[in-house]
Amino acid sequence: MNNLCCDIGWHSLCHWGEELCGDRVQIVGAGENSQVVVLADGLGSGVKANILSTLTSTIISTMMAQGMSIEDCVATIASTLPVCKVRGVAYSTFTILHIIDNEEAEVIDYDNPNVILLRDGKNFELTRTAMSIGGKTIYRSRIQLQEGDVFIAMSDGCIHAGVEISLNYGWERNAIIEFMEMMYDPGFTAKTFATILLDECNRLYENRPGDDTTVCCVKIRRRQPMNLLIGPPSDPKDVNKMMALFFAKEGGHIVCGGTTSNLAAQYLGKPITTSLDYYDPEIPPIAKIEGVELVTEGVITMSRVVQYAQNYLEDNKKYTEWSYKKDGASLICRLLFEAATDINFFVGRAINPAHQNPNLPITFNIKMSLVEELSKALEGMGKFVKVSYF
Repeated sequence: MNNLCCDIGWHSLCHWGEELCGDRVQIVGAGENSQVVVLADGLGSGVKANILSTLTSTIISTMMAQGMSIEDCVATIASTLPVCKVRGVAYSTFTILHIIDNEEAEVIDYDNPNVILLRDGKNFELTRTAMSIGGKTIYRSRIQLQEGDVFIAMSDGCIHAGVEISLNYGWERNAIIEFMEMMYDPGFTAKTFATILLDECNRLYENRPGDDTTVCCVKIRRRQPMNLLIGPPSDPKDVNKMMALFFAKEGGHIVCGGTTSNLAAQYLGKPITTSLDYYDPEIPPIAKIEGVELVTEGVITMSRVVQYAQNYLEDNKKYTEWSYKKDGASLICRLLFEAATDINFFVGRAINPAHQNPNLPITFNIKMSLVEELSKALEGMGKFVKVSYF
C-alpha cells in the first residue's frame, strides 16, 4: 500500500441562455483507496441533456464501483436512456477515470475529447486500445500512477471554445495541452487546474458559451494530514487530554481562538507572540506559538473560511482572494484546501459568553455550526474529515 491519494476537482459552464448544464460529473468511492469518476455529456443542451448525462454518469459510476464490467455498463445505458423524439437517438458521451488502489488508473472514453495526462508538468500520451461494445467504439487505457500525475478530462465544449468567435476551428487539443503545460504549477490543486482551463474556455467564448463545457481533473498526490483545534473543552479537567491528543497527531497543527491558543501555549510551555498587522480589516491578526503552524482568532476567522469553502465548491471565484493574502482565514484556506488531504478537527464544547449576544450576527451564535458546515464542504472537496468533540 502506498501513501498516495486522489485530489478531484471539476467545474462547468452552461450553454449560453440555459439554466441547467448538459454535462455531469459523478464521483463514487470503489473501496478505501479507489475512486470512479465519470464525466458525461448529454446530447444537445438544457433539460434533456442534463437528464441524459445524469443518468449516464450515475449508472456507470455506480455499476463500476460495484465491480461491473464496462460492457455491462454500456448495455445498461443503451437500454435505459430515454430516446430523443426529434433525433431518434439516446445519446450521451462519457469519460471514465477509474483510480485503483491509488496505484493504477484505467481511462475509458466514448466520443469525449481524449484525456490529457500531465506528468512532471509535461504531456504524457496514453496508449489507447479500441473495442466495440454495442456498436460503439470505446477506448481504454491503463497506466501505473506516479505522484504528481494530473489527469484532465473534458467535454467537447472545451475544444469547441472560440469557434467562429476568437478561433476559426475551436481550441484544438494540442493547443489545450500547450496552455496547461504553460500554466502548470506542482502546488496547484485539481480544482485550480480545472478552474484555470475553464476560465480560458469562457474567455474564448467571450463569456457566452456556445456549448456546455466541463473540466474534471484528478491529481495524484501524497497524503498530508492537518489538525485544527478550536475552543476549550466543556470540562476544564479535559484540557490536558485534548491537547495531548491534538499535538500527538501527525501533520500540521492549526489553533483557532484566543482562549484555545492560551491553553495550547500553556500546554507546550511556549509564549504567544501576537501581531498587530491587519492584512484584512475584517479578520483579526494572527499570532505565533513555537511548534504550531498557525494561530488565529476563532469564530470571525472561521466564518470567512466557511464562506471561501462554499465558494470553492461553486464557481471558485474567490480563489484570487485567499490564494495569496496573509490574513488568518486565507492562511487556513491554503492549509486545508490545498495542502491537506486528511483533516482532524478537535472541537471544544465550552460556551463562550461573548458569542451568545443576541445583537451579534447569527454566525457568532455557536462554533458548532461552523465546524459542521466546514466539514461538509471539505468532504465535498474530497478530503477525509474526522471531528472529535470534547
